[in-house]
Amino acid sequence: MTDFPTKAADVEAGWLEQKLRQGGVIGDGQLTGLSFVPIGTGQVGDTARFSLTWDNEGAGPATLAAKFPSADATSRSTAGMFGLYRKEVCFYRELAPEIGVRTPRVYGTELSDDGCDFVLLFEDLGPARGGNQLAGCSVEEARLGLRQAAALHAPTWNADWLDTAPWIQPAEGLQQQMMTLYPQAQAIFRERYADTLEPELMAICEQLNDLASLWFSRIPAQRSVTHGDFRLDNMLFDVVDGRDPIAVVDWQTTGVGCPMTDIGYFMGCGIGSAVRRPHETELLDLYCEEMSRLGVPMTRDIIWERYLVGALHGVSTAVFSAAFVVRTERGDANFLSMARNSCELCLDHGSIDALKRLG
Repeated sequence: MTDFPTKAADVEAGWLEQKLRQGGVIGDGQLTGLSFVPIGTGQVGDTARFSLTWDNEGAGPATLAAKFPSADATSRSTAGMFGLYRKEVCFYRELAPEIGVRTPRVYGTELSDDGCDFVLLFEDLGPARGGNQLAGCSVEEARLGLRQAAALHAPTWNADWLDTAPWIQPAEGLQQQMMTLYPQAQAIFRERYADTLEPELMAICEQLNDLASLWFSRIPAQRSVTHGDFRLDNMLFDVVDGRDPIAVVDWQTTGVGCPMTDIGYFMGCGIGSAVRRPHETELLDLYCEEMSRLGVPMTRDIIWERYLVGALHGVSTAVFSAAFVVRTERGDANFLSMARNSCELCLDHGSIDALKRLG
């Protein structure tokens, strides 16, 4: 049992007022009423927007966002197994204030000892346009995303604490679990989407499945903090009614790895082939310029092979997520979009061969 609410309907005015006061968000104001509506399309956590009324106008925020564990038992179990809730809470507590990525200000957090229950209270970034995996994006929005990626990767590049900060370490035995479960996930993915995903693209999924041990055991030479799910559904544009051009959310998959994992993922399953193919060179050069500006010299030639391998992250994520989070109609469309766009990048440039070369 926890001593904090684990779904929006359980939030009481007294508890919320206390958390906001503890976080320095309010002074002596009293919360006199609240209501909420669900927002977002996340499949691992549930998010709601709260509207608040106060005894004195301006005593506290008129709205805020709150994130809770998924109500779905399968998604919640997956999140607990991989420590996703603990990672997101700790990201906001420890790292978000130290980097240049635009994230929502956090008003308060709670986390259970076992990491299976949590609450995050956020600044409301609305009005904003939510990124949409299925709708795609403009090239300018892709540029904004890559600048945010550099703002994460450069400050954490080969940082000494990457091996010692407890919250960002993978769960014990995770690598072996992934190797063991992946063939099962591919079997589910194959059965579910064999008639929908083009055969030459499904072949990329099958080839990665054959190389699962190599894929999950690789050790990057250069490391940073990675978002792990760096795609449009985890981005907001024109946030706070246009005050900022972009914000990045949903940090439960934060980890330590090759930063090209985020870049290959974003360029493949994130922005899609229609934007990537005509602008790929320009966008990769932009990322390298941003990294260099932030103190990590980089060129497209240097990152190219690792970028190709990073694109496979979109394939493995689509396959694994399809099998182990709650199934929905939008989820099916999302996972197919992720797989299709990632596999197209991999097919365009030979990512499977790059993985074999780099090991």
